[in-house]
Amino acid sequence: MSVLSYSEAARLALREEMHRDPLVWALGQDLGPEGGVAGQYKGLLEEFGPERIVDSPISEATMLGSCIGAATMGTRPVCELRYADFGLCAADQLVNQAAKMRYMFGGQLRVPIVVRQSIGWRDGSAAQHAQSTEAWWAHTPGLVVVCPSDPRENRAAEIRDPQ
Repeated sequence: MSVLSYSEAARLALREEMHRDPLVWALGQDLGPEGGVAGQYKGLLEEFGPERIVDSPISEATMLGSCIGAATMGTRPVCELRYADFGLCAADQLVNQAAKMRYMFGGQLRVPIVVRQSIGWRDGSAAQHAQSTEAWWAHTPGLVVVCPSDPRENRAAEIRDPQ
């Protein structure tokens, strides 16, 4: 039996989905050379290329807005916001756009997007890198919130649209 870290489990799940479905891709800061803030994307740029592992500038609202637009056009983006705190910078896109589009279009439009936000995962992260905002999102109609507590659950967390 192998032992996976939380980050390794996330990488393995994304890698498997990217092999299974060519429409799955990821966007975020430092995903390529750095492999993400916790290494959860390490090696994926080399395996899938810059068209599917996309580094972005620091603008959470732009990243999430881009992923929402891409999702409505048929792709399956994974938007890496690094820390949950930064999700607040993209709250309008998440709450007023992604969560409501299916309702606004009478069920004819879906937004199959995964938004990853790390919560309180290391000591010394300071006030703007350690909040747990998942309860805010869980109270937003139209969003599905998943909070895996260990590597096994993290690997099993659904990247596919559950609806």
